Amino acid sequence: MNFSAGSPATDNQPLYYVEPTGEQGHQVTSLIKRCPPLDTNSAYCNLLQCHHFSSTSCAVITARNELVGFVSGYLIPDKEPDTLFIWQVAVDTSIRGQGIGQKMILNILSRKICRHTRFLETTVTEANTASEALFSKLASTLRSPEIEKSMLFDKQKHFLGLHDSEVLYRIGPFSQPTSTL
Repeated sequence: MNFSAGSPATDNQPLYYVEPTGEQGHQVTSLIKRCPPLDTNSAYCNLLQCHHFSSTSCAVITARNELVGFVSGYLIPDKEPDTLFIWQVAVDTSIRGQGIGQKMILNILSRKICRHTRFLETTVTEANTASEALFSKLASTLRSPEIEKSMLFDKQKHFLGLHDSEVLYRIGPFSQPTSTL
């Protein structure tokens, strides 16, 4: 598929939730740059996410093949296959406020590779209120008893004061979602 790197105008087009492909790394990089406060990774990093972790990531495209949403995730190595880590959630400004981030994560959770997943983890900085709201709503949707929060990467200790602290959110246990988009 050919994906536009610019900011799309969706014009009420249908949205398609798909596994990303390696060819989309550059478009993912462009989308993430348009979604502060997300950290921008290298195009190579995004290529690897789309290539190696496509089954646990999600891209949202329009009928015009424009990339308007992306979630990168992976099953955590050396843990039981019951924990999905969500690295980044990016949604183009043209479609925000429609629950797209949550729909992408639920799409991933409904896939066969996540059939044993009962926990979801992510990190959130204190300033990222949009992510905090997304994961609080997701926990409610999944009927998770609570979100456990703990410091994972400290601003001073891990980032030498150059990046905000990253708080680990752990959602679960939850039952496997049954619907797909």
